[in-house]
Amino acid sequence: MKKFFQEIKADIKFKGAGPGQKLTESAGEKAPREKPNQPALRQPRQGPTDEAQMAAAAALARLEQKQPRARGPTSQDSIRNQVRKELRAEATVSGSLEVPGNNVVPEPKEEGSTHLAVPGVYFTCPLTGATLRKDQRDARIKEAILSHFATDPVAASIMKIHTFNKDRDRVKLGVDTIAKYLDNIHLHPEEEKYRKIKLQNKVFQERINCLEGAHEFFEAIGFQKVMLPAADKEGPEEFYVLSEEVLAQPQSLERHREQLLAAEPVRATLLRQRRIFRPSPLASQFDLPGDFFNLTAEEIRREQRLRSDAVDRLSVLRTKAMREKEEQRELRKYTYTLLRVRLPDGCLLQGTFYARERMAAVYGFVREALESDWLPFELLALGGQKLSEDENLALNECGLVPSALLTFSWDAAVLEDVKAAGAKPDSSILKPELLLAIEMLS
Repeated sequence: MKKFFQEIKADIKFKGAGPGQKLTESAGEKAPREKPNQPALRQPRQGPTDEAQMAAAAALARLEQKQPRARGPTSQDSIRNQVRKELRAEATVSGSLEVPGNNVVPEPKEEGSTHLAVPGVYFTCPLTGATLRKDQRDARIKEAILSHFATDPVAASIMKIHTFNKDRDRVKLGVDTIAKYLDNIHLHPEEEKYRKIKLQNKVFQERINCLEGAHEFFEAIGFQKVMLPAADKEGPEEFYVLSEEVLAQPQSLERHREQLLAAEPVRATLLRQRRIFRPSPLASQFDLPGDFFNLTAEEIRREQRLRSDAVDRLSVLRTKAMREKEEQRELRKYTYTLLRVRLPDGCLLQGTFYARERMAAVYGFVREALESDWLPFELLALGGQKLSEDENLALNECGLVPSALLTFSWDAAVLEDVKAAGAKPDSSILKPELLLAIEMLS
């Protein structure tokens, strides 16, 4: 019964609040700036009634009055900003220049590159030496290979075979088959059958015809397409026939065969982007760009396989060794890592690495920056753990992804030798040209 009377009282109190017109009049006294803009609000909004518009304006003004300025964003702020955006859009459509609430909070923008540790991941084209962004490296390398046909068609076709075809097993099978053709010609130069390759042959179609660059290679080393009669066909068929000029120089075929077998895919070289910073309390803070985290299509497929395997492992009891193996596998999802090495005086040496590179690459990177690169040194991870210069130890296996701060250190004996030689254990151990490029870490 008590609840019943409370509901009746609440209903009476709600009805006693009066119509929407009275709310507008009271709002006009508190916020006179909103009243002149009411006609502009009614013109673009044709759906709601006049009373609904006036009630909405009064509610918006009441929020303006009651909302404390010092308080952070709330759900009411979000609603108010959304209303203002809608009003601004409607006013733009109707051609009105005066839009109420013109102090709309701007949309958040992506942090500028000036606040990042590095602007991105960059590469160097091995053919042209140009600096390439991550998203343009493959296209630029293909352009460089295609342009190389004008100067050295044999080398360009070999690079095309190994670079344009991503299936390494198929490339190896096709390359071995081509090498077998050339071997037969070299070992049996008098036999005419080895100088001809039938293009419709099943082996040729399955192993060679599917490779980009294979036809360019045959034509570059001296084969020509000729229509010849076939024993099992009524009409002529297309063959590759080796020219007499090339047949007179069998050593050239052997050289091209060795080139084809020894070639590797043309890959862009990761640019270290070496930088030297003055001592800074921000040494352990890394603001990395999206290039360090974006996954390629191949990495996404691998990530999906790993997640599928994780679902299966949830129902199986795992040993400590199995858990450690899974943790290492989780670290492999990073492709790049940014490392900083703190020198004895606090200066920082920074470089970009592949996450799967070995620790030897980091030691070599530091050694290249030292004036006396023959002095032995150590690198310490967070907590003072010594990092071994091991060719088989990858950075992601050491937990140095996607970024890490290392410490440069000398043992006691080396430090005594440095002091005895009159050198100081500070940034002067770096090469002079690097000291000229030292900068602040912002």
